Amino acid sequence: MDYLSRQRSAADSVPTIESVSFLGSRLKRLDTLLLAETVLITIAAVSAIKIFQTSLASSTGWFVTPGILVVAALIPTVIKKSRLSEIGLAFGQIKHSLVVLGWTCMVVFPAVFCSFVLLKSYGLNLPLRPVLSQNQEWVSWVLYQFMYVAVAEEVFFRGYVQSNTLRLINAVMARRRTLQCWVTIVISAACFAAAHMIIQGRIISVLTFLPGLVLGWLFIRTKSLLAPILFHGLANMGYYVMAGVFAA
Repeated sequence: MDYLSRQRSAADSVPTIESVSFLGSRLKRLDTLLLAETVLITIAAVSAIKIFQTSLASSTGWFVTPGILVVAALIPTVIKKSRLSEIGLAFGQIKHSLVVLGWTCMVVFPAVFCSFVLLKSYGLNLPLRPVLSQNQEWVSWVLYQFMYVAVAEEVFFRGYVQSNTLRLINAVMARRRTLQCWVTIVISAACFAAAHMIIQGRIISVLTFLPGLVLGWLFIRTKSLLAPILFHGLANMGYYVMAGVFAA
């Protein structure tokens, strides 16, 4: 191949302005589709839970909320033929996740306990009181919190919402990894709190934003849903125990 032919070949391999523009518009379109998908599925899932919550009997409604959240997270993943590890369903780093979980519990739970002490010293009631359903034993309540509530909410709000948010934010601030992570943590926690407010119908449920930040950080830190799921269940159980102690 002579010099002129090599020069033409190199020129053909360089992306033209038109091809770069097309690629940019294609990426922008894909990001828009992902954003629309995430928003629509989140709204649909929360709306479906709210509707079914008021129409179903308590004997059958206990599994509806977890089921809706898991299905809402998994259907787009299956349709797009994505790997389950992309939404955090990968437990290869179990030891790392458990270590991070342990240190997090050692920091967060004493802080919550101290806040309870402070509230009681000022004669204030706890903002959120966990209540057992009628004829429900505490053992079944704990199992429900771990196996249904924690799993379903983490699969959806961290595995689906936060993962998608991270992909969207990455296109905007690709070189600011730390900022990316914290933006996604805040957004997922805000969605988490907003869903609780809508479903429970109480403004005070906005306080779930705080544990949502911890759960989002655990998901980013461990790249797995194992730590968020376990912390979610432990937090619900710990809050119930501490609330009972301070209510006595």
